[in-house]
Amino acid sequence: MKKLSARRRHPLAALVVLLLALAATGGLYAAFAPAERAQADTSSQSLAIDEGKKLFAVGCSSCHGLDGQGSSDGPSLVGVGSASVDFQVGTGRMPAQQSGAQVPKKKVIYSQAQIDQLAAFVASLGPGPVAPTKEQYTSADPKDVSAGGELFRTNCAQCHNFAGKGGALTQGKYAPSLEGVDAKHIYEAMQTGPQNMPSFPDTTMPEEQKKQIVAFVRHTNDEPNPGGLALGSLGPVTEGLFGWIFGLGLLIFVAIWVAAHTTKAKKS
Repeated sequence: MKKLSARRRHPLAALVVLLLALAATGGLYAAFAPAERAQADTSSQSLAIDEGKKLFAVGCSSCHGLDGQGSSDGPSLVGVGSASVDFQVGTGRMPAQQSGAQVPKKKVIYSQAQIDQLAAFVASLGPGPVAPTKEQYTSADPKDVSAGGELFRTNCAQCHNFAGKGGALTQGKYAPSLEGVDAKHIYEAMQTGPQNMPSFPDTTMPEEQKKQIVAFVRHTNDEPNPGGLALGSLGPVTEGLFGWIFGLGLLIFVAIWVAAHTTKAKKS
Protein backbone atom coordinates (compact mmCIF):
# COMPACT_ATOMS: atom_id res chain seq x y z
CA MET A 1 0.00 0.00 0.00
CA LYS A 2 2.88 2.36 0.77
CA LYS A 3 4.47 1.68 -2.65
CA LEU A 4 1.17 2.26 -4.41
CA SER A 5 0.58 5.52 -2.48
CA ALA A 6 4.10 6.70 -3.26
CA ARG A 7 3.61 5.98 -6.94
CA ARG A 8 0.41 8.04 -6.99
CA ARG A 9 2.12 11.01 -5.37
CA HIS A 10 5.17 10.91 -7.65
CA PRO A 11 5.90 14.47 -8.95
CA LEU A 12 6.50 13.27 -12.53
CA ALA A 13 2.91 12.04 -12.73
CA ALA A 14 1.54 15.57 -12.36
CA LEU A 15 4.02 16.82 -14.98
CA VAL A 16 2.99 14.13 -17.45
CA VAL A 17 -0.70 14.96 -16.95
CA LEU A 18 0.04 18.66 -17.51
CA LEU A 19 1.99 17.96 -20.73
CA LEU A 20 -0.79 15.74 -22.03
CA ALA A 21 -3.35 18.44 -21.30
CA LEU A 22 -1.28 21.08 -23.11
CA ALA A 23 -0.75 18.77 -26.08
CA ALA A 24 -4.46 18.07 -26.27
CA THR A 25 -5.28 21.77 -26.09
CA GLY A 26 -2.72 22.59 -28.79
CA GLY A 27 -4.06 19.86 -31.01
CA LEU A 28 -7.60 21.11 -30.64
CA TYR A 29 -6.50 24.67 -31.39
CA ALA A 30 -4.58 23.58 -34.46
CA ALA A 31 -7.57 21.62 -35.63
CA PHE A 32 -10.20 24.30 -35.13
CA ALA A 33 -8.46 27.71 -35.21
CA PRO A 34 -7.84 27.81 -39.00
CA ALA A 35 -11.48 26.97 -39.61
CA GLU A 36 -12.52 29.76 -37.27
CA ARG A 37 -10.29 32.24 -39.07
CA ALA A 38 -11.60 31.14 -42.45
CA GLN A 39 -15.15 31.49 -41.18
CA ALA A 40 -14.37 34.99 -39.89
CA ASP A 41 -12.87 35.98 -43.25
CA THR A 42 -15.92 34.65 -45.07
CA SER A 43 -18.26 36.53 -42.76
CA SER A 44 -16.27 39.75 -43.26
CA GLN A 45 -16.40 39.34 -47.03
CA SER A 46 -20.14 38.63 -46.93
CA LEU A 47 -20.68 41.77 -44.85
CA ALA A 48 -18.68 43.85 -47.35
CA ILE A 49 -20.76 42.46 -50.23
CA ASP A 50 -24.02 43.23 -48.41
CA GLU A 51 -22.94 46.79 -47.62
CA GLY A 52 -21.67 47.24 -51.16
CA LYS A 53 -25.00 46.08 -52.56
CA LYS A 54 -26.79 48.76 -50.52
CA LEU A 55 -24.42 51.47 -51.79
CA PHE A 56 -24.78 50.14 -55.33
CA ALA A 57 -28.60 50.27 -55.15
CA VAL A 58 -28.47 53.95 -54.18
CA GLY A 59 -25.66 55.28 -56.38
CA CYS A 60 -25.27 52.94 -59.35
CA SER A 61 -28.38 50.85 -60.05
CA SER A 62 -30.23 53.61 -61.93
CA CYS A 63 -27.81 53.10 -64.84
CA HIS A 64 -26.34 49.63 -64.29
CA GLY A 65 -29.41 47.80 -62.95
CA LEU A 66 -30.03 46.45 -59.46
CA ASP A 67 -27.93 43.35 -60.16
CA GLY A 68 -25.33 45.06 -62.33
CA GLN A 69 -26.84 43.53 -65.47
CA GLY A 70 -26.70 46.86 -67.31
CA SER A 71 -29.30 48.94 -69.11
CA SER A 72 -29.65 51.41 -71.96
CA ASP A 73 -27.95 53.99 -69.74
CA GLY A 74 -25.00 51.90 -68.55
CA PRO A 75 -23.08 48.73 -69.43
CA SER A 76 -23.21 45.43 -67.57
CA LEU A 77 -20.76 45.16 -64.68
CA VAL A 78 -20.72 41.36 -64.59
CA GLY A 79 -17.07 40.30 -64.87
CA VAL A 80 -15.47 43.76 -64.70
CA GLY A 81 -13.85 42.88 -61.36
CA SER A 82 -12.90 44.90 -58.30
CA ALA A 83 -10.04 46.67 -60.12
CA SER A 84 -12.46 48.41 -62.48
CA VAL A 85 -14.65 49.62 -59.60
CA ASP A 86 -11.68 50.86 -57.62
CA PHE A 87 -10.44 52.82 -60.64
CA GLN A 88 -13.74 54.28 -61.83
CA VAL A 89 -15.09 55.22 -58.39
CA GLY A 90 -11.68 56.02 -56.90
CA THR A 91 -11.00 58.64 -59.60
CA GLY A 92 -14.48 60.15 -59.35
CA ARG A 93 -15.50 59.10 -62.85
CA MET A 94 -18.33 57.09 -61.36
CA PRO A 95 -21.07 57.75 -60.54
CA ALA A 96 -21.23 59.78 -63.77
CA GLN A 97 -22.92 63.19 -63.75
CA GLN A 98 -24.12 62.86 -67.33
CA SER A 99 -23.54 60.75 -70.41
CA GLY A 100 -21.19 61.92 -73.13
CA ALA A 101 -18.32 60.98 -75.38
CA GLN A 102 -16.16 60.43 -72.30
CA VAL A 103 -16.70 60.57 -68.54
CA PRO A 104 -14.18 62.99 -66.99
CA LYS A 105 -12.33 62.66 -63.73
CA LYS A 106 -13.93 64.59 -60.87
CA LYS A 107 -14.08 64.80 -57.08
CA VAL A 108 -14.43 61.44 -55.32
CA ILE A 109 -17.67 61.17 -53.31
CA TYR A 110 -17.07 57.80 -51.61
CA SER A 111 -14.57 56.89 -48.91
CA GLN A 112 -12.03 54.16 -49.63
CA ALA A 113 -13.93 51.80 -47.29
CA GLN A 114 -17.12 52.36 -49.28
CA ILE A 115 -15.24 51.88 -52.56
CA ASP A 116 -13.93 48.56 -51.26
CA GLN A 117 -17.48 47.50 -50.39
CA LEU A 118 -18.76 48.45 -53.84
CA ALA A 119 -15.84 46.56 -55.39
CA ALA A 120 -16.63 43.48 -53.28
CA PHE A 121 -20.24 43.48 -54.48
CA VAL A 122 -19.37 43.92 -58.16
CA ALA A 123 -16.64 41.26 -57.89
CA SER A 124 -19.26 38.86 -56.54
CA LEU A 125 -21.23 39.19 -59.80
CA GLY A 126 -18.55 37.41 -61.81
CA PRO A 127 -14.76 36.89 -61.99
CA GLY A 128 -12.70 39.80 -63.26
CA PRO A 129 -9.46 41.77 -62.69
CA VAL A 130 -8.65 42.05 -58.99
CA ALA A 131 -7.56 45.35 -57.45
CA PRO A 132 -3.76 45.21 -57.01
CA THR A 133 -1.80 45.22 -53.78
CA LYS A 134 0.77 47.93 -53.09
CA GLU A 135 3.62 45.53 -53.87
CA GLN A 136 2.29 45.05 -57.40
CA TYR A 137 2.55 48.71 -58.43
CA THR A 138 5.38 50.00 -56.21
CA SER A 139 8.98 49.66 -57.40
CA ALA A 140 12.23 50.39 -55.58
CA ASP A 141 14.53 49.43 -58.47
CA PRO A 142 15.90 52.47 -60.40
CA LYS A 143 16.26 50.30 -63.52
CA ASP A 144 12.48 50.00 -63.71
CA VAL A 145 12.24 53.68 -64.71
CA SER A 146 14.27 53.26 -67.90
CA ALA A 147 12.62 49.94 -68.74
CA GLY A 148 9.21 51.48 -68.10
CA GLY A 149 10.08 54.41 -70.37
CA GLU A 150 10.68 52.06 -73.29
CA LEU A 151 7.42 50.22 -72.61
CA PHE A 152 5.51 53.50 -72.24
CA ARG A 153 6.80 54.91 -75.53
CA THR A 154 5.87 51.67 -77.29
CA ASN A 155 2.40 51.11 -75.80
CA CYS A 156 1.12 54.39 -74.36
CA ALA A 157 2.75 57.46 -75.91
CA GLN A 158 0.61 57.34 -79.07
CA CYS A 159 -2.37 58.54 -77.02
CA HIS A 160 -1.01 59.91 -73.73
CA ASN A 161 1.94 61.82 -75.24
CA PHE A 162 5.58 60.84 -74.60
CA ALA A 163 5.52 62.73 -71.27
CA GLY A 164 2.08 61.49 -70.19
CA LYS A 165 0.40 64.87 -70.71
CA GLY A 166 -2.55 63.40 -72.61
CA GLY A 167 -3.87 64.07 -76.08
CA ALA A 168 -6.96 64.37 -78.28
CA LEU A 169 -8.68 61.38 -79.86
CA THR A 170 -11.60 61.19 -82.30
CA GLN A 171 -15.27 62.13 -81.83
CA GLY A 172 -14.76 64.26 -78.72
CA LYS A 173 -12.74 61.63 -76.87
CA TYR A 174 -9.31 62.17 -75.36
CA ALA A 175 -6.49 60.43 -73.53
CA PRO A 176 -6.29 62.08 -70.10
CA SER A 177 -3.15 63.48 -68.57
CA LEU A 178 -1.32 61.15 -66.20
CA GLU A 179 0.03 63.98 -64.10
CA GLY A 180 -0.88 63.51 -60.44
CA VAL A 181 -2.64 60.19 -61.03
CA ASP A 182 -2.25 57.68 -58.19
CA ALA A 183 0.09 54.77 -58.96
CA LYS A 184 -2.62 52.24 -58.12
CA HIS A 185 -5.03 53.83 -60.58
CA ILE A 186 -2.42 53.77 -63.36
CA TYR A 187 -1.95 50.05 -62.77
CA GLU A 188 -5.72 49.43 -62.66
CA ALA A 189 -6.22 51.34 -65.91
CA MET A 190 -3.81 48.97 -67.63
CA GLN A 191 -5.62 46.01 -66.07
CA THR A 192 -9.13 47.04 -67.08
CA GLY A 193 -8.87 49.34 -70.10
CA PRO A 194 -11.36 52.05 -69.04
CA GLN A 195 -13.44 53.83 -71.69
CA ASN A 196 -11.28 54.28 -74.83
CA MET A 197 -8.14 52.64 -73.47
CA PRO A 198 -7.22 49.06 -74.42
CA SER A 199 -6.68 46.61 -71.57
CA PHE A 200 -3.33 44.97 -70.86
CA PRO A 201 -3.98 41.74 -68.92
CA ASP A 202 -1.07 39.74 -67.56
CA THR A 203 -1.18 37.50 -70.63
CA THR A 204 -0.46 40.54 -72.82
CA MET A 205 1.68 42.60 -70.46
CA PRO A 206 3.12 40.80 -67.40
CA GLU A 207 2.75 42.29 -63.95
CA GLU A 208 6.44 43.28 -63.84
CA GLN A 209 6.12 45.36 -67.01
CA LYS A 210 3.06 47.18 -65.70
CA LYS A 211 5.00 47.97 -62.54
CA GLN A 212 7.83 49.40 -64.67
CA ILE A 213 5.45 51.66 -66.59
CA VAL A 214 4.03 52.94 -63.31
CA ALA A 215 7.58 53.65 -62.10
CA PHE A 216 8.32 55.66 -65.27
CA VAL A 217 5.13 57.72 -65.06
CA ARG A 218 5.69 58.48 -61.38
CA HIS A 219 9.29 59.49 -62.09
CA THR A 220 8.17 61.75 -64.95
CA ASN A 221 5.62 63.45 -62.70
CA ASP A 222 8.10 63.96 -59.88
CA GLU A 223 10.99 65.13 -62.08
CA PRO A 224 11.25 68.96 -62.19
CA ASN A 225 11.14 70.64 -65.61
CA PRO A 226 14.39 72.61 -66.13
CA GLY A 227 13.26 74.17 -69.40
CA GLY A 228 10.75 76.75 -68.18
CA LEU A 229 7.32 76.57 -69.78
CA ALA A 230 6.41 72.98 -70.61
CA LEU A 231 3.79 74.02 -73.21
CA GLY A 232 2.04 70.72 -72.74
CA SER A 233 5.25 68.80 -73.51
CA LEU A 234 3.98 68.42 -77.06
CA GLY A 235 7.41 68.66 -78.66
CA PRO A 236 9.40 71.01 -80.97
CA VAL A 237 6.46 71.81 -83.29
CA THR A 238 4.49 73.40 -80.47
CA GLU A 239 7.55 75.16 -79.10
CA GLY A 240 8.47 76.51 -82.54
CA LEU A 241 4.91 77.69 -83.18
CA PHE A 242 4.88 79.45 -79.82
CA GLY A 243 8.16 81.16 -80.71
CA TRP A 244 6.94 82.35 -84.10
CA ILE A 245 3.54 83.60 -82.94
CA PHE A 246 4.43 85.15 -79.60
CA GLY A 247 8.18 85.74 -79.88
CA LEU A 248 8.20 87.17 -83.40
CA GLY A 249 4.92 88.96 -82.77
CA LEU A 250 6.42 90.64 -79.70
CA LEU A 251 9.47 91.77 -81.72
CA ILE A 252 7.25 93.26 -84.44
CA PHE A 253 5.18 95.10 -81.81
CA VAL A 254 8.33 96.54 -80.20
CA ALA A 255 9.69 97.63 -83.60
CA ILE A 256 6.43 99.43 -84.45
CA TRP A 257 6.33 101.10 -81.03
CA VAL A 258 9.93 102.32 -81.35
CA ALA A 259 9.30 103.62 -84.86
CA ALA A 260 6.20 105.47 -83.71
CA HIS A 261 8.08 107.22 -80.90
CA THR A 262 11.09 108.52 -82.84
CA THR A 263 11.67 112.28 -83.25
CA LYS A 264 10.91 112.15 -86.98
CA ALA A 265 7.62 110.38 -86.36
CA LYS A 266 6.59 112.94 -83.77
CA LYS A 267 7.35 115.89 -86.12
CA SER A 268 5.32 114.43 -88.91
